[in-house]
Amino acid sequence: MPTFRFHARDAHGAAQEGTLVSPSLEMLTSDLRGRGLLVLDIEPVDEESSEPKRRFSLNPFAWLPPTSFDVEVGFRQLATMLHSGLSLLAGLRTVAEQARRPRAVRAWLDVAERIEEGSTFSDALAAQGRLFSPHVLQLVRVGEHAGTLEASLTRAAEHLERSRQLRLIVLNALAYPLIVVLLALGVAGFMVLSVIPKIQRFLNGRKLPGITQLLVDISNFLSVWLPYLALGVFVTVIALFLIYRWPPGRLVMDRILLRVPVVGGIFRLSGTAVFARGLGILIESGVTLIDSLKTAENLVGNRAIRARIAATREGVLRGEPLATGISGGREFLPMLGRMIAVGETSGTLAPVLSEVAKFHENQLLVAIRRMSVLVEPVLIVVVGGIVGFVYTAFFIAIFSLASGGR
Repeated sequence: MPTFRFHARDAHGAAQEGTLVSPSLEMLTSDLRGRGLLVLDIEPVDEESSEPKRRFSLNPFAWLPPTSFDVEVGFRQLATMLHSGLSLLAGLRTVAEQARRPRAVRAWLDVAERIEEGSTFSDALAAQGRLFSPHVLQLVRVGEHAGTLEASLTRAAEHLERSRQLRLIVLNALAYPLIVVLLALGVAGFMVLSVIPKIQRFLNGRKLPGITQLLVDISNFLSVWLPYLALGVFVTVIALFLIYRWPPGRLVMDRILLRVPVVGGIFRLSGTAVFARGLGILIESGVTLIDSLKTAENLVGNRAIRARIAATREGVLRGEPLATGISGGREFLPMLGRMIAVGETSGTLAPVLSEVAKFHENQLLVAIRRMSVLVEPVLIVVVGGIVGFVYTAFFIAIFSLASGGR
């Protein structure tokens, strides 16, 4: 029978390595896992391990930094390979071989190299900087210590997938209105700043119709004041950006955003869904409530919601129920606090949070679609009014010239 060299870690993180004789690699992997070991690598004694080649590509997009999608795909592949009996290091090298970007290849290979040097899987992932979020690292760390790494990787991939889908839905809903507004402003600006002044010079001395005269006055005003208006807009944007970068200023702006009609409701829905989903996954994976709350703070971008989560965590440390802290402000929707109270009473907090997250994710999709339906006719009316006003004034001036009116 063939001889294999193995590297593994026990439940306390201590390294275990040696050589064993087994009929097959799969049977040896199953035997080691039955002993409560996390299998890192298994290789035949008489064969040299291979390392994926670092690919060179002329495609400039291939050299972009890895994204959460790369992490999501890598985790799914790794979970599948671990389930099939492959060792962790062999799985990481296979993930590196199939990565779509050279920088992702380097990241996965670096993780494998750090594990070979004695680092834990979660610490090797954390060494990659911001590529792996704290939420993902916490899930991996718990799965690593509990011996459920495969399930933890699957949960992390599902979390990344849901977050990516929500971002795409919001961006797609905002893209159409933004494109329409920019095109309309471009057409109207070209007419007002380029075409109308030429017509005005051509009609010099003639009495213009009222609507055309109004358009000419607007054109003259913009021709004189447009540089100052553009400078004012630029300064305002820079000032808002600096305020947003200043932590107290960003907290105030995020609180205001939560109270803006329609948009504030979308932000509250999104924050509630993301928080409930992330907290539920962490608790279900075995993370303590305090650590789960601390990790969940980084899942939401709104600083007002983060402050509410931090205040809730401090209240839990003082012995207060989780539902009391969550319901203490208007950052989350009321249903979240009520359902958490039910989950705390019945001891089913993780399943309740999962159901709350699913409900609010569906509500978020409905709200975004509804907003898109409402915004589209408003855009048509506003954009049509601007373009219609410009073209009407333009053609009335042409008809006035053709009729020879003075």
